[in-house]
Amino acid sequence: MTHSVKITAVLIARPGKLDELKALLAGMVAPSRAEPGNLRWDIWQDQADANRFVLDELYVDNDAIAAHRATAHFQNYLSRINDVAERTSMVLNPVEVA
Repeated sequence: MTHSVKITAVLIARPGKLDELKALLAGMVAPSRAEPGNLRWDIWQDQADANRFVLDELYVDNDAIAAHRATAHFQNYLSRINDVAERTSMVLNPVEVA
């Protein structure tokens, strides 16, 4: 049985890299949302720390995540993200979701 899969990532801009991080994330929105298996791709900014962002992604299944990770826009993001931010990412299965 397939089920939707969520990715949550916390990104903290490295010193002096906030604008670069924001631009990198902004460039991911449209192409990620346009992917066939994508259900949501949102960026949230922490009210208490403007350098901290949360990515909220939802895909139809693990195959959609694999397809996302194979895209040129994700590969570009992956090649640059560690230079501009510390990143923690989780891939989550639903337990009790409305």
